[in-house]
Amino acid sequence: MLPPEDQDDGAAIVHGTCLAVAGQGALIVGRSGAGKSGLALQMMAYGARLVGDDRVALRLEAGRVMADAVDPLRGLIEARGIGLLRAEPAGPVPLAWVVDLDRPEPARLPEPEEIRVLGQTVPLLRASGTPNLAAALIQLIKMGRVDPQWPGM
Repeated sequence: MLPPEDQDDGAAIVHGTCLAVAGQGALIVGRSGAGKSGLALQMMAYGARLVGDDRVALRLEAGRVMADAVDPLRGLIEARGIGLLRAEPAGPVPLAWVVDLDRPEPARLPEPEEIRVLGQTVPLLRASGTPNLAAALIQLIKMGRVDPQWPGM
């Protein structure tokens, strides 16, 4: 799911967009045109900071996956139909979530899922078609969610 464009011991460059919220990284992945940059721009409007758009550098540091921009694209994000926009770059940040825009989540209250990134386990959200995704991701990263299923439901 995260095919690296370039991989080396404990490092990879992946196609995706990463944002920082409260010092934690959310890596958005999906096919070309899935809405990665659009979701990132919405999250930035809510206060998230851009780590990297289009290509994100991942590296293993003290058992944590760290995300950062690749230098030629640092501080730039594509706005389809408008062009490349400047953004104050954030990063590197520890990767807290991977958000998959290719697969929908059919469950209203999904069970926790994980993905392996550079040999480490990172929480995964299947989010294609999820309403209010930008706001929900900001809240999730800031405050977390109740897992497993809520008691009494």
